[in-house]
Amino acid sequence: MPAVITECDVPLSGELKIAIGTIVTPSARDLARTRGVTLTEVPKDQAITTAPAHQTIAIGADHGGYALKEALKPIFTEHNLQLIDVGVHEEKTADYPDIAEKAALIITSGKATRGVLIDGAGIGSAMAAGKVPGIRAALCYDKASARNSREHNDSNVLTLGSRLLTQSQAEEVLRVWLATPFAGGRHLARVQKISEIERRYSK
Repeated sequence: MPAVITECDVPLSGELKIAIGTIVTPSARDLARTRGVTLTEVPKDQAITTAPAHQTIAIGADHGGYALKEALKPIFTEHNLQLIDVGVHEEKTADYPDIAEKAALIITSGKATRGVLIDGAGIGSAMAAGKVPGIRAALCYDKASARNSREHNDSNVLTLGSRLLTQSQAEEVLRVWLATPFAGGRHLARVQKISEIERRYSK
C-alpha cells in the first residue's frame, strides 16, 4: 500500500521528498502550497522519511558496500524502521568519507538516532563518521562485538566491511545491533567520559 502524506507531515518550508506513488491528501497539498513547500517525487530509498527519529536509520555505502547495503534493507523493514539512504544509489565509485559525513549529519541533526555505514572493510567509514561530534561509530564483525558496542558504548553508528563479512554474517551483526539497547548503569559514566574528551578537543 502506498504511503500517505497528510498535513502533519508537511514541513514549515523547503522541499519534501516523497516516494513515487505516495498519496498526498488535498489538505496536505494546500498546506504545502501555502508554505511554499515543494513536493518532489523520488525513488523510495531517496525519500525523506516522516517517521520519528527513533524509528529512523541513516544508511549509506560507497561502491564497495553498495550491494550489501541493498541486500540488508529488508531487515530494517522487519524492525519497523524507515531509512534515509544517503547513497550511493548505484554501484559507482564514491569516497567513503563523503558518505559517512552525510549519514552522521542526519543523526546529529535529529532526523535519525542511529546509522549504518558499509564500505569494503568498514574501518574508514568508522573513522570518518567518528570525526563528527556526537557520533560513536563502531566497526562490528560478529554478534558479540555488535552487542557490546550497544550495551557498553551506546554506539549510534554501525559500520560493516563488505569484503570481511558474508551477507549472512552481516545480517546477524545488524540484527543484534538493532535489537540491543544501551545498558546504562556503570556504562553511562564511561560514555559520558567519551563525550567529555570530544568536547575538550573540539575547542
